[in-house]
Amino acid sequence: MASHLLIVDDEPAILDTLSGILQDEGYEVTSARDGQEALKLVKADPAPDLVLLDIWMPDLDGIETLRRMMEMRPRPLVVMMSGHGSIESAVKAIKLGAYDYIEKPLSLEKVTLLVRHALHERRLEQENRSLKERAARHIKMVGDGSVMKELRHQIEMAGPAPSRVLISGENGTGKELVARAIHLQSPRADRPFIEVNCAAIPETLIESELFGHEKGAFTGASATRRGQFELADGGTLFLDEVGDMSLATQAKVLRVLQEQRFQRVGGTKPIKVDVRVLAASNKNLAEEIRKGTFREDLYFRLAVLQIDAPPLRERREDIPALVEHFMQINMEEQGLRPRKFTPEALEVLARHDWPGNVRELRNLVERVVIMARGADIQGADVAPLVRQSGEIHPPQVPSAFDYASLKDARAAFEREYIGRKLREHGWNVSKTADDLKVERSHLHRKIKTLGIEVRPEN
Repeated sequence: MASHLLIVDDEPAILDTLSGILQDEGYEVTSARDGQEALKLVKADPAPDLVLLDIWMPDLDGIETLRRMMEMRPRPLVVMMSGHGSIESAVKAIKLGAYDYIEKPLSLEKVTLLVRHALHERRLEQENRSLKERAARHIKMVGDGSVMKELRHQIEMAGPAPSRVLISGENGTGKELVARAIHLQSPRADRPFIEVNCAAIPETLIESELFGHEKGAFTGASATRRGQFELADGGTLFLDEVGDMSLATQAKVLRVLQEQRFQRVGGTKPIKVDVRVLAASNKNLAEEIRKGTFREDLYFRLAVLQIDAPPLRERREDIPALVEHFMQINMEEQGLRPRKFTPEALEVLARHDWPGNVRELRNLVERVVIMARGADIQGADVAPLVRQSGEIHPPQVPSAFDYASLKDARAAFEREYIGRKLREHGWNVSKTADDLKVERSHLHRKIKTLGIEVRPEN
């Protein structure tokens, strides 16, 4: 589809000449003889892709017309024209938001080249915006259950703070998503977010990866290279699987956190950086400290704030929303037709323990959408694929005869019954007490006696 240009000038000869030349170049051209008419055309649907706007016009001049155009959303792409050019008017137009400025008498070759470049740059901006929107959908935190509400609350608290954050959780729980969400809610959101997977980099290369190296520092170092700390300057550095770093590398990272400066491998010049460090691990770092494989002083530097990424088995109520989210991604990326998971299929998914967590669910959705034959995805389509990654574990209610005494059996029943009621009421103790027809104080005592873990009320 041809790009649509709007030419605004009070001289008919210029309108005719420019229109003819640009139409010959393959553009769709509309013209206006004053600012008021131009504003109406810019507001029309579809709006022009680019406006060539004269500065000197009667009534509403080009500068005031430009000012009003820049108040519109989205802003039009505007190139200013003037036969009475001056540095002052050019600077003023650019400050107001004009893309560029061209003087009369017009060079038709220069006009066509400028229009081509301006439209190309606008297309690149639109593609970049579209890519960012697609990337944002991929890092979206999906789910509105009580567990996810609490996680979002913790992220909202941690984001604006300058403190370092340690994110713990099993593989596949979305620790990177948590880190990116913290970054996006911080004052550094428009600065780089750099991720380093400490488990994926060989020990011999991780120091160069983190701190960079000078030319000739070691065999194969044919050029100076900036490290990830340097690339993240002003932004956020995410150290994923930090528990897999060697003690020697841990000591060097600790020094950087303390001093906010380092030297490249083979270098002598100190490099100062301003970096917020977020870290994540699927290991129990307290246990690693006891085993002597993780430095306690580094742990306390990293774990100023701590956030747990919950496993999927603790947020099963979010499975339908996650399935829908991954379905949409597959439709966009692979051009697959819309499919619907039946209630029976979702029930099969809800009964699975998900050892691979959200990552496992995403892979399963992609496989079942490709392999299922019917318009709707049935439980029979899902069950075989679930079993490939682990057995389905239906809810188990222990038999009363499995307990040694009546007291133990009664306590187990009450624990299961009260826990289920609390989940139904979103962990709200008051609502649960009303439902059970007991005093809130009595329910609190029961919860404490039975050792039921109650999540914070939202």
